[in-house]
Amino acid sequence: MSNEISIWAVVPAAGIGKRMLSDVPKQYLKIAGRAVIEHTLDRLLSVPQVRGVIVALQNDDPYWPSINIQSDKPVITTGGGSERCHSVLNALETLSDQHPSSTTKTWALVHDAVRPAVRVEDIEKLISTVAGSDDGGLLAMPVRDTMKRSGADQAVSETVDREGLWHALTPQLFDSRLLKQALEQALQDNFLVTDESSAMEHAGYRPQLVSGSEDNIKITCPGDLQLAELYLQASKISAA
Repeated sequence: MSNEISIWAVVPAAGIGKRMLSDVPKQYLKIAGRAVIEHTLDRLLSVPQVRGVIVALQNDDPYWPSINIQSDKPVITTGGGSERCHSVLNALETLSDQHPSSTTKTWALVHDAVRPAVRVEDIEKLISTVAGSDDGGLLAMPVRDTMKRSGADQAVSETVDREGLWHALTPQLFDSRLLKQALEQALQDNFLVTDESSAMEHAGYRPQLVSGSEDNIKITCPGDLQLAELYLQASKISAA
């Protein structure tokens, strides 16, 4: 990786998480006595190549002040938006303000606030694989199961060939300037942005898929909390 590249993590954390059936946003639910987002930020900040983190929050977020970050690296907050893409855009704007006249190329490592078990070695593999390429890339997993497409009645309409299909994960790593341009263009075109890679693809780039680990789960439903806790405990045991 070139010494001219500066990597900052970007964490959109303004979501509510309705499927968790909780009054507390899912990033603030507790795993092993700590908020999900605390585990997530600790993982990101422990990556040597990451200089700091920018977190996009809801306005007047009442939970953030109690968050304890165990790192000396900077953690900067900014306002979130109505959708993930707006939160990421706000974070990228804040990131550009940190280096207004720098000649160093800044890269954004965008990661879900509710993926606390991502492996540091997977992030390092992503960085070493794609940093320096305008196409960027993302952690992903090849689809293993048989894929079915349903009709309106929930009955199977077809079996989909899984060859070449991947589950998109995060982090996703892109040149911050190119990603900002891609997101702005997608919004202008009314293109549905499901992740940062989709915006880059819409702009004509071909992000690299980098194989990640299956324990990098996204906490979406209540049962995911227990599974994430098991993965976090296992990682502490293996590191001991």
